[in-house]
Amino acid sequence: MAEDVAQRVSVGLVVVQYGTVRWRNEAARLLVEPYGDTWTDGGSPLELLRGMRRDGWRDTLCWPSPAGGTRWWQVTCQALDGTDPAVLYEITDETARYDHDAESRNRWRLSRLEALSGMGTWDWNIPARRVEWSDALVRLFGLAEGAELDYETYRSLLHPEDVPLVETTLAEALRTGKPFTYTHRMYLADRCTLRIFECYGEVFTDAAGVPMRMLGTARDITEEHRARQELAFLAERDPLTGVANRRRITTMLAECATDARGAALLLIDVDNFKDINDLRGHAVGDRVMRLLSRCLAVRVGPDMLLGRLGGDEFAVVIPHCAAACAIELAEQLCDAVAGTPIIDEGTALRVTISVGVAILAVGQDVEAILAQADLALYEAKNAGRNRVRLFAPDQYRQAMRRVSLLQRVSHALDNGTMQLDAQPIVDLTTGVTGRYELLIRLRDGLEPALGPADFLPEAERTDLVLRLDRWVLERAVHALASARARALGLRLEVNVSARSLEDADLGAWIIGRLEQASVEPQRLGLEITETAAISSLDAARCLATRLTGAGCGFALDDFGAGFASFSYLKHLPFTTVKIAGEFVRLLDADRVDRAMVAAVVGVAQELGMGTVAEQVDRAPLVHQLRTLGVDNGQGYHFGRPRPMEELLTPP
Repeated sequence: MAEDVAQRVSVGLVVVQYGTVRWRNEAARLLVEPYGDTWTDGGSPLELLRGMRRDGWRDTLCWPSPAGGTRWWQVTCQALDGTDPAVLYEITDETARYDHDAESRNRWRLSRLEALSGMGTWDWNIPARRVEWSDALVRLFGLAEGAELDYETYRSLLHPEDVPLVETTLAEALRTGKPFTYTHRMYLADRCTLRIFECYGEVFTDAAGVPMRMLGTARDITEEHRARQELAFLAERDPLTGVANRRRITTMLAECATDARGAALLLIDVDNFKDINDLRGHAVGDRVMRLLSRCLAVRVGPDMLLGRLGGDEFAVVIPHCAAACAIELAEQLCDAVAGTPIIDEGTALRVTISVGVAILAVGQDVEAILAQADLALYEAKNAGRNRVRLFAPDQYRQAMRRVSLLQRVSHALDNGTMQLDAQPIVDLTTGVTGRYELLIRLRDGLEPALGPADFLPEAERTDLVLRLDRWVLERAVHALASARARALGLRLEVNVSARSLEDADLGAWIIGRLEQASVEPQRLGLEITETAAISSLDAARCLATRLTGAGCGFALDDFGAGFASFSYLKHLPFTTVKIAGEFVRLLDADRVDRAMVAAVVGVAQELGMGTVAEQVDRAPLVHQLRTLGVDNGQGYHFGRPRPMEELLTPP
């Protein structure tokens, strides 16, 4: 009866004695015989059990069966009563449970990996015409978890323009059996939100090569796509104005240079843009740039390219364009900008532009055409701004001369061939020389010889003039500090350029140099032209106030050249007014000149300023000047300029 029961139970029972299976029930036989093995041949199942301990030991054993796969057994061993050592093994087959648990773990792992990577998977059973979508992919599509989704519904969510791409790619993959990839747009379940998906897939075939299954992944790359678009935009667009940037401009110029029909380049610069930034701030300057770019964009044709090269400089590339058409468009742009007030906080700003035009020839270098347009722009600026100029070869020659000239001046400063002459300024009452004006001279021995009128205007267009001004001032202070100059009580006047008014540190620098050299400030005076002072009134007032407050003199040079400056004179803390030579040279013969000089003298006296008449070259003028009340005179009648070293050399 007991054995009959043992044969009927579902738990496998095996008795092992001296390493041999003495008995096993039907359930134990069924554990191994389907896999081509028996308990009685000393095979691997028996070897597996021998490693277990006796007396109630329980363990889970893994048996790689001969038929493939893995079998999981829950085994308990127990020693049997008796004199012969025998062990009873109770075996329960747990393979189904372990496989189910493993599958669950794999599904969970796949689900987490999909969630972490932001992708989903799909499995197309081709013969059954059934698609299984992973939970992660269903969520990516905006559907509720567990929602049903068939191919037709999926197809209806695709962007209509991308349906042919998806179906053509899948059909080609089924035909060739090759892996595939595509990117498509798709509406989420709300049918409003558009997203972009990147898909990869692989086809599996049977032994005959017939497609049986297709596996694929889909990943939402909407944000990546947007970021790539933004990067691509920034790679060729100016972030402030949105127009093309320098890279895009030069690329198009290079493309046009390969076309025999050529192109035109307009180089556009905002006139006096620095004043806008300085007076109103860079935020206003940025708004002006944006508004200006819009004003230009609406007048530039669709086949043209508008771009910003940087700062306040724009460019327009016009393919297949002759010079006359390019100039016409440039003039239209000038008129449009000048006629479009830019409103900032209720105030209308009038902005103008200057334009340089250059014609691009086939095979021409991009940097060369930019340089030519820049030279033309330089000419437009020099001509008075708000103008258009076309590049001509003569401009290049002039530019070469200008560059050569500036290099020559810079070299002279470095090598001591820039020198100073001194011209006396004489008291008209006593005839005593009260001070000297320093005049810069280039004596480098090279031809052609250059006078100040040859190189100073060019230097004033660059920062080189700032270096020149400080060079002269430093040598003036050094001369005043010499023993000879102290013994003579020497006083010197130094001309400074309009550009130096922009140097906010100049006043403090001059005072610092005087203090270091122990030179009395009243022995040094500065001169600045009337036109420079009026054009930079606030800067001139600031510098003059700083220096006159320290004790230095400050003269307004060439006064009268711009007669409107009378209205400003009372607001400028100058110590001296120098009357322009054009009113002095014919003073003894021209009543109008006498009236002009008399007016200047009267205003200066009321303001407590001294006066100096320039270009006094004849003795009769001296009497006229004394009669009119002029304090001092300067000109060839009193003495020509001579090297400053001669003043400092004892007789």
